[in-house]
Amino acid sequence: MSAINEKATGSAQARITHKKIYRHLLPLLIVAYIISFIDRTNIGMAKASMSVDLGLSATAFGLGAGLFFLTYSVLEIPSNLFLAKIGARRWIARIMITWGVISCAMAFVTGPWSFYAMRLLLGAAEAGLYPGIIYYLTLWFGREERAKATGLFLLGVCFANIIGAPLGGLLLNMDGIAGWAGWQWMFFIEGLPAVALAFVVWRVLPDKPADAKWLDKQDVAFIETTLAREAREASHAPSAFSLKKALSTRVFLLLVLIYFTHQFSVYGLSYFLPGIIGSWGSLSPLQVGLLTAIPWIAAACGGVLLPRFARTENRSRRMLMVGYLVMAVGMVIGATGGPTLAMLGFSITAFMFFAVQSIIFSWLPSIMSGSLLAGSFGLLNCLGLCGGFLGPFILGAFEDRTGSATSGLWFAVGLLVVGALVATLIRSQVSPSLAAGPVARGEKV
Repeated sequence: MSAINEKATGSAQARITHKKIYRHLLPLLIVAYIISFIDRTNIGMAKASMSVDLGLSATAFGLGAGLFFLTYSVLEIPSNLFLAKIGARRWIARIMITWGVISCAMAFVTGPWSFYAMRLLLGAAEAGLYPGIIYYLTLWFGREERAKATGLFLLGVCFANIIGAPLGGLLLNMDGIAGWAGWQWMFFIEGLPAVALAFVVWRVLPDKPADAKWLDKQDVAFIETTLAREAREASHAPSAFSLKKALSTRVFLLLVLIYFTHQFSVYGLSYFLPGIIGSWGSLSPLQVGLLTAIPWIAAACGGVLLPRFARTENRSRRMLMVGYLVMAVGMVIGATGGPTLAMLGFSITAFMFFAVQSIIFSWLPSIMSGSLLAGSFGLLNCLGLCGGFLGPFILGAFEDRTGSATSGLWFAVGLLVVGALVATLIRSQVSPSLAAGPVARGEKV
């Protein structure tokens, strides 16, 4: 009876603690990610008018879109190690100020080379935000809650596209005001919120649970006990980051490969979907923006509904495999269907985007911790985001070669099928009881 009472007490404490974290922490992190994603992908809305003004081909535009990820990727690891050392509050605020200023400065590009340079600077400024926040969440949530928390955080991407595409369409209508083109106004105005929110982050974001004034001693004790127990069950101790150790870990390399295929599809679609929709007829920028938001509404639904079911290793593996196959099918429909059917296909693909991404990143804490975990989050994002660079570039090259904005989607389909096959090979290094999940341990799911 005492064991039952103890388990019930622990479950009640978990609900109380998690509710506080979700209420106080997630909204701020989601808003920060919304702003960051708008600022990195808003060139998709500006593609048509900006390409004419600057003399950009589809390939050159895709190259500029992808260059963001070169500096972003290279600086991921040092950025995450800095965050782990000096705390999330200071480092995330620094990231937001620099990327906001550079995003505003995108309004002053004058040609292809200045476009490339500013995209490289923007990537350097924003480096570490996503993996840093994912690492930060591991300080607050245990394994069974982490995928859900990550999925909710990734709603920022969905909201960014739901809000950002129509907003970009409206701002493009400012064309000619004060002698500026509409895309210049869009870049300048959309960069300002990042700078403003940085000061909010500086004031209210706690570095760790013990610093949170809205948690009591019981909450902090529950979090620390949960994380300590999981570290023992996973049979690994916190250790310093080592590139050799990370790259010699089989599970890590498999996660890199499937994340690469994921990011190729996400960013290829993010940057080229407005152009694909614009090719369907005579549509205004606002109409293109509103239609672009539809698949991202589906992505938000998937991000809310699905990650909570990835509570065990077996479920997570199956969800990854099925999720990648579903994305591939959606891409095929998008590449072959008319406007209505294509929109359905893109929505099917987007529905799985952030469900599978949350699962990918929830795997790392089961095989490593400490600075090794922080650095490996950065390294995983760094290597996976090579897909973010190649996606826009390859889709742009296919468009220039074939004259079809959807021709490059077939390349994405092939990569997604590869991702599904690789997902079947992933096995974590947790103890049998943890790998079996809560059901096998007699816990309520």
